[in-house]
Amino acid sequence: MHLRKRVLVTGGAGFVGSHLCDRLLKDGHEVLCVDNYFTGARANVEHLLENRRFELVRHDITFPLYVEVDEIWNLACPASPVHYQHDPVQTIKTCVHGAINMLGLAKRVGARIFQASTSEVYGDPAEHPQTENYWGNVDPIGIRSCYDEGKRCAEALFFAYHRQNGLDIRVGRLFNTYGPRMHPNDGRVVSNFIMQALRNEPITIYGDGSQTRSFCYIHDLIECMIRFMDLPPGLHGPVNIGNPAEFTIRELAETVIDLVGSRSTIAHLPLPSGDPRQRRPDISTVREKLGWEPQTQLREGLRHTIAYFQGMLAPS
Repeated sequence: MHLRKRVLVTGGAGFVGSHLCDRLLKDGHEVLCVDNYFTGARANVEHLLENRRFELVRHDITFPLYVEVDEIWNLACPASPVHYQHDPVQTIKTCVHGAINMLGLAKRVGARIFQASTSEVYGDPAEHPQTENYWGNVDPIGIRSCYDEGKRCAEALFFAYHRQNGLDIRVGRLFNTYGPRMHPNDGRVVSNFIMQALRNEPITIYGDGSQTRSFCYIHDLIECMIRFMDLPPGLHGPVNIGNPAEFTIRELAETVIDLVGSRSTIAHLPLPSGDPRQRRPDISTVREKLGWEPQTQLREGLRHTIAYFQGMLAPS
């Protein structure tokens, strides 16, 4: 049992945030979950509402929040292109104003603070795999820049607060993550492919399907985040958090079709603007410093995720 802390999780009703709330409560902490429900859902944390150590508040972190906490996890921001491109100005505000507000809170109460950054800070990488020292290849005015540059600015803010105010920060760059509670209409490949396969619809692949991604199961991701946050001061990041096992998009589609037992065929569409060709983390830092590496194989994680979406589609 860890020393009990009062923990704030922004974006706590989202996919990653809700699993983090589960883990923090399991570890014995008090959890204040904050979400504006733009992409998060009350249903993701409904099973926690009877827990006396859990509190749910509807709030947008682009506005200040005045609470007393020991630890802050800043996860609030739409993470899929469909959602973050819906209102790109608000996405940038969430990344930048949200970071400023949470850093200000952390400074006031003396809290350790985690920033959920992203592999998108590497853009369409010219180096492969990506190490934390790689500065990235990002189009600052492209259609994805509201998220990519918003997260890059948030990282800059976190390190500025650390250098200027001595704030105990942790910055984790999260790579493609999947698992139960993903939004079914978020436009990302895992949820897209599973929903299409379950409905026996054509699996839509953008481009020829040779572009690669690395998929990390949610429970593995949360374990790494917790270990990183629990370290004594010293390692502030940024650190890559993801699964270095690399698959082509076509391989993913074929695996989903096989696991579902679907009659789906594969249909090809033009590649969207700015879509990265390769994405795979170098996780040497977390292997060495945290003794962590992912445990869940892709087929195993997909089975759990498919079962979740099957439950969503089942008639009530």
